[in-house]
Amino acid sequence: MTETLNRRSVMALAGATAGIAAIAPARAQEKDARRTDAMGKKALEIPADNPTFAASAGSYEKFGYSAAVRAGGLLFIAGQIGRRPDGKIGTTVAEQAELALQRTAEILRLEGLDMTDLVEVVSYHVDIQHNLEAFMAVKQRYTVKPYPAWSIIGVDALTSPDLKIEIRSIAALRS
Repeated sequence: MTETLNRRSVMALAGATAGIAAIAPARAQEKDARRTDAMGKKALEIPADNPTFAASAGSYEKFGYSAAVRAGGLLFIAGQIGRRPDGKIGTTVAEQAELALQRTAEILRLEGLDMTDLVEVVSYHVDIQHNLEAFMAVKQRYTVKPYPAWSIIGVDALTSPDLKIEIRSIAALRS
């Protein structure tokens, strides 16, 4: 009899769970909207006339993400690549690093911050063995003590075959 009750209980629970799962997505969206407001989450929008981003300013909307988001006292910056204002990708690792770091600095500036406010940086490198030296020479010009935490990761590829680096960052907001 215990076995039958357990089986019945499991079947009843499974039916109830299925009913909840059917309504959960709508409730989750409502909850997420309330939580977003409560958290004070705010997405940065790059002005269309921004000279650093120029031709690529619309890419964020096109691909459905934000250049940066403020939440919980931090600014989360999406991966920045070595794209020139005209939309073309830099030809060398050094140029791509320079452009990606300029774009990061511009996002920080738009939020009233600068590179000293970075607390974490993650950079992704294609062919890291051959490209790290050129990247490091540029990186050193953009960072000062106390340095942010920085992870350097080798990858097989990025979103375009011409891309050699991508940099994402987190900055602490000023009080």
